[in-house]
Amino acid sequence: MTSPHHSPIIDRFFDLMEGDKKWLVAEVFSPDAVVTDDGQSHHGTAAIIDWLGGDASEYEVTSTWISSRELGAATAVTQLLEGNFPGGRVQLVYTFEVGAAGLIDALSIVAE
Repeated sequence: MTSPHHSPIIDRFFDLMEGDKKWLVAEVFSPDAVVTDDGQSHHGTAAIIDWLGGDASEYEVTSTWISSRELGAATAVTQLLEGNFPGGRVQLVYTFEVGAAGLIDALSIVAE
């Protein structure tokens, strides 16, 4: 997924999430980053790697890019996910905060 409307590190996040080596996604996060997904927060590299090996890779999914918009210092990307998870289809909003070093400092994922 490539969009001229957001940071290249966000594109890298989605590219790596499409692969089968989810733990590689940790490279796009700052060491003290926080990921909030499904109401749970994961702080720091080790916790994010655990999240990537659990909830983030539990199901087989395909994703369709819907939109990307700036929200002040944050970027919100909306995707439609379809797969073998309960319900089979969900639209998610990924809200990214990218730090001065060009890495993701915070990511919040919520169903829309």
